[in-house]
Amino acid sequence: MKKGFLVAALVAALAATAAAFGGTSTDRQGTTAGPTGASQALLRCGKTRTIGVAAPITGAAASLGTQQLKWAKFYVSRYNRSHRAKKFRIVAGDTQLPDTAQAIQVAERLASNSQILGVVGPAGSQEVQVSTAPLKNGGLGFVSGSATRTSLTTNQAAKGFFFRVVPNDDQQGPRVSNYILRTLNKRRIVVIDGQDAYSLGLSDTVEKLLKAANGTNVRRESVNPDTTSDFSSLIARIPPNTDVVYIPWQLAPKAQLFGQQLRAAGKNAILFGSDGLFDPDTFRIAGSYVSFFPIDLKHRAITLFKRGPGKGKGDLFGLPTHEATKVVARAIDRACRNGTATRREVRTNMARTFIPKSQSLLGFQIRFVQRLAAPLGPGDMQNPANFGIYRIQPNGTYVRVS
Repeated sequence: MKKGFLVAALVAALAATAAAFGGTSTDRQGTTAGPTGASQALLRCGKTRTIGVAAPITGAAASLGTQQLKWAKFYVSRYNRSHRAKKFRIVAGDTQLPDTAQAIQVAERLASNSQILGVVGPAGSQEVQVSTAPLKNGGLGFVSGSATRTSLTTNQAAKGFFFRVVPNDDQQGPRVSNYILRTLNKRRIVVIDGQDAYSLGLSDTVEKLLKAANGTNVRRESVNPDTTSDFSSLIARIPPNTDVVYIPWQLAPKAQLFGQQLRAAGKNAILFGSDGLFDPDTFRIAGSYVSFFPIDLKHRAITLFKRGPGKGKGDLFGLPTHEATKVVARAIDRACRNGTATRREVRTNMARTFIPKSQSLLGFQIRFVQRLAAPLGPGDMQNPANFGIYRIQPNGTYVRVS
């Protein structure tokens, strides 16, 4: 007994020493005490593999987050029906955009769940910024279907961990500014940022490009994130002769109310929204424009989605999350070929993803950039990924015009 006690004491002392110097340990279930161990912890794949989904399911951006979760579940349900020997299940985390504190908590919970091999999301660029550290510490690769801030990839802080199946802001910004200047032929523009990471990045890019053109008059304004119902003071600062008001915001209900109050004030400037406002059920100001991810509107999966979880709606903002889920699922499948997988293997397979155009709902192939080549960074989609421009019709429908 004395000998056993001494051995136990020695083991405990060694464990304490390892912890003091940043060591990690792994238990039989694959749980870990540090980022290196989390990346390399071996998990038996079994019949059911687990994917985490981080999305704003409730809160101000719920109209978009619920779409993303529906599309993720839609992919998993179709996959599971066609595969008998292996299945996927989803563990969802509600990030409650724009509450970044909640996004951090979700990232921490997903990272600590040893069964999760990869994550879909987060949705917003600011959510990605605050979630990167806990997800990296957990060794998890994550694929967003909507986060567009350019620096998320070009600063390379999340290289090998973060991927996105949508173009970035430095691809979106030029499309918007060119359309305003060359197609609409407008020169008096007001840019209104929403004081968050997503909106500031797009606002800065578009403002810079517009100001660089000859004969333009560009004014910059901001809207407080807490302003959700009364925009009268902001509208009063918009000159009556303004041609275009650019609003790269994320909350469609907020943009709809702003647009209604703008019209009620007798100001008829064209509203131009960003991808965060692509919500045909909510943002319906006729004559407005929205830049959005290119999607294959003729793909049969859209029809099937409408008949099923969409309940008659396409919920197209959430469609890229279907492809993000596909990337994560395929990466896990490849890692699990020998019956076991690590989060590091899954991340490696994410980076090597190739989905041909014929299998993509986006209308082009999915393949990720490996090296920094501005405006693209590691984890960005390789060309021809780019943005389309859509115009809102009198009946509220969105029609692609560029």
